[in-house]
Amino acid sequence: MKYLVVILLVSFGAGVSGQTQKQPAKPDASKPQTQETKPATDQKMSALTEHYIKKYQVAIQWSDYEVAKDALYDLIIENPQNDSLISDLAYFYFENEKYVQAVLVSQQLLARNPKNAVALEMSAVGYEVMGVKDRSLQSFESLYLLTNNFNYLYKMAFLQFDLKRYAECITSVDILLANKDVEAAKVAFNDAAGKPKEYPMKVAVLNLKGLAVQEHLGDKAAAKKAFEDALAIAPDFVLAKENLAKVK
Repeated sequence: MKYLVVILLVSFGAGVSGQTQKQPAKPDASKPQTQETKPATDQKMSALTEHYIKKYQVAIQWSDYEVAKDALYDLIIENPQNDSLISDLAYFYFENEKYVQAVLVSQQLLARNPKNAVALEMSAVGYEVMGVKDRSLQSFESLYLLTNNFNYLYKMAFLQFDLKRYAECITSVDILLANKDVEAAKVAFNDAAGKPKEYPMKVAVLNLKGLAVQEHLGDKAAAKKAFEDALAIAPDFVLAKENLAKVK
């Protein structure tokens, strides 16, 4: 099983964009998280728990991840209040692209702590891949309010557009364009040859603004300017070229 990379590329529908999303850091895979939530006098590990930890470690060592998953379930049953174990299980499902299970396990974590950023992010991406964009947007909104990370606002803007919430999309875009950190951020799109290439995030945001103002306000002049501003930064940005041609 490969573990989570730092950047996960996610493409939104309707040909609007491809995007990057920072993922939470993965705990050490060689050992499940087993900190007890019981009082200090009860913290001594039970023999059964110790057995399941060894089972998990050996399964990871021999790349038998189904057995490792079973060991995690055994550990959760023995230590039902240990959120770290449940988080490890959510990661297992997420990394193996079993997004329904990843979301369901993440929801258990969020029921205990609605501000669990790791669970929120797995839910956000999981819902998006499943096509449940309204729930994905809710999770990204919670993440943005929790962290003030502009990458989550970037994701929100595209989901808002896909959901035809154009006024909200324009507001998100304007906040992004006013953020100096966006100037240095990069996102991945296909170039004219269909090969992935990094572009400034601002280019994608300007292109999205052009689409949103055209759809919401019918303002072709403002849309044209947004596309032209994007092309002034990246003349080979295919989406802006295509959208500008349509406006003209």
